[in-house]
Amino acid sequence: MSSSPQMGTAVLVHGAWADGYCWSNVILPLKSKGFAVTCAPIPLTSFEDDASALQRVIERNSGPVILVGHAYAGSVIAAVHDDRVKSLVYIAALAPDEGETVADVFYRAAPHPKAPQLSPDAHGVIWMPEDGFSQAVAHHASSDQWKIMAAVQRPISVNCIQRKVPTPAWRTKPSWFLLAEEDRMILRDTQRFMAERMGANIRSHKVDHTPMYTAPELVVDIILEAAQSAPAK
Repeated sequence: MSSSPQMGTAVLVHGAWADGYCWSNVILPLKSKGFAVTCAPIPLTSFEDDASALQRVIERNSGPVILVGHAYAGSVIAAVHDDRVKSLVYIAALAPDEGETVADVFYRAAPHPKAPQLSPDAHGVIWMPEDGFSQAVAHHASSDQWKIMAAVQRPISVNCIQRKVPTPAWRTKPSWFLLAEEDRMILRDTQRFMAERMGANIRSHKVDHTPMYTAPELVVDIILEAAQSAPAK
């Protein structure tokens, strides 16, 4: 896989209860801006498995990379330390610091009243209740989109969210953060706390937890800004 000579490769990393399909509304717009695009399939079986899967995708690329993570994947993109990665883009994402777990930052504040009750099943994996998509994950999306998201969801293991993370790459890489002001899964104030702690370039918008679906133009814009600004840094 080779990068576009104009913008490099945007590696898009999905979060919990999702797969690469969640980026379907931004892939072609990114390609039209000169990016090569690939969606990194992470197994959601453990934090270590997910970081290793992302590293394998990056290794397929010989040029500059912009890592883009949604929600849980914010922790994953920061676990990879690779010189090919020029910047990190967080889309309503989680950014634990060294020694913290994903659960530490996710549960930093009391949940939104419409956030779903989440707990692992007998196999140690967490499924999203169907009404969780319409009430909290993508409440700005259409009913058809909620039904599709519920049908194709992939559960996340508790091993992903209970492991203490290593030194995050955002300490040394420039980062951008699309802050979702109307997010009901990761509250606005939690996102701002993480983004400011990172020293990220914050772009705040009145969007829900999944702007890839409901405001894809904003996602494209922040990735483009990160790609254009990172070399100067």
